[in-house]
Amino acid sequence: MTIWRWDGFLDYLFNVYLLQGALISVALTAGSLLCGLVLGLGIAVLRLSGSAVLRGVAVFYCWIFRGTPLLVQLLVIYTGLPLFGIRFSVWEAALIGISLNEAAYLSEILRAGIQSVPKGQREAALALGLHRRQVFRLVTWPQALRVVIPPLGNSVNGLLKTTSVASVISVDELLRRTQVLIQERFMVLELFLVAALYYLVLTTLWDLVQRRLERRFGRGHANEAADRR
Repeated sequence: MTIWRWDGFLDYLFNVYLLQGALISVALTAGSLLCGLVLGLGIAVLRLSGSAVLRGVAVFYCWIFRGTPLLVQLLVIYTGLPLFGIRFSVWEAALIGISLNEAAYLSEILRAGIQSVPKGQREAALALGLHRRQVFRLVTWPQALRVVIPPLGNSVNGLLKTTSVASVISVDELLRRTQVLIQERFMVLELFLVAALYYLVLTTLWDLVQRRLERRFGRGHANEAADRR
């Protein structure tokens, strides 16, 4: 009995079907990140609110989505909500579920970045006549980005791999397509290793992008530090 088939491994290493699955994984990652950032920023603002009720809502949200597995959340959205007449396609359910889950984690990253900006700078900007939205856009957010970019980049790296969970509800992404080929070709180890290499390439490429972003947004801070010397 053949344990390992090099021909099968090499044949599927550049398989169009799997490459398309990898692109779907990237698209799901990008969509979930964008939605998660928008929702996460809103939750972070609620956490920083002066209202105890609003803070409580944000804390409860994070408690729910950080305290339960993403797999369970996806199954509830895709198979549970239809019982109440709310139906989503597999793609919509995956995007909604991963975005809601990711927002709970991103909100903490964003909140930490916002809180890292000295309160005196915001007060000085308000004293100069800027509106609160202008203060956030022109003063708080640019400085918070320096703190946010590194952990945010790590979240994207994890999110690329997390999208594989969506295969459970039959989203046609990389892992799901790998499983389909395994059922047809019975090359379990070869195909799973190909999928692992695909994920490794995607996370490595993102790591290069993240380093450029960190250098780009950390440049101003480095120049300020050099000027103080």
